[in-house]
Amino acid sequence: QVQLVESGGGLVQAGDSLKLSCAASGRTFSNYAMGWFRQAPGKEREFVASVNWSGDRTYYADSVKGRFTISRDNAGNTVYLEMNSLKPEDTAVYYCAIPRRPWTTGRNIYDDGYWGQGTQVTVSS
Repeated sequence: QVQLVESGGGLVQAGDSLKLSCAASGRTFSNYAMGWFRQAPGKEREFVASVNWSGDRTYYADSVKGRFTISRDNAGNTVYLEMNSLKPEDTAVYYCAIPRRPWTTGRNIYDDGYWGQGTQVTVSS
């Protein structure tokens, strides 16, 4: 059974940093892209960042570009999101996701993929 578990969220002040982790289990995901999304109360879920299967290509939403960094470990089953210079508008539940098929690209590949339960990030002003 595939399971994704996010961790590392918390309550921080504006300008602080956090590093989120997502541990995937149930299968080997070294050939899969991995992504981070977030959702604030009353708002739609939005794309944050993604990394391809080899870890050498990354994509970021304009709102986080230059502040957030996505990476994955050598085994390919853990994805990280390092968040720097956090702003109150970054407050949301952060989810990691993995597409259902390997060697896929594009944001829509996560629509029918695997999702974690999310971890809360709250940034105070």
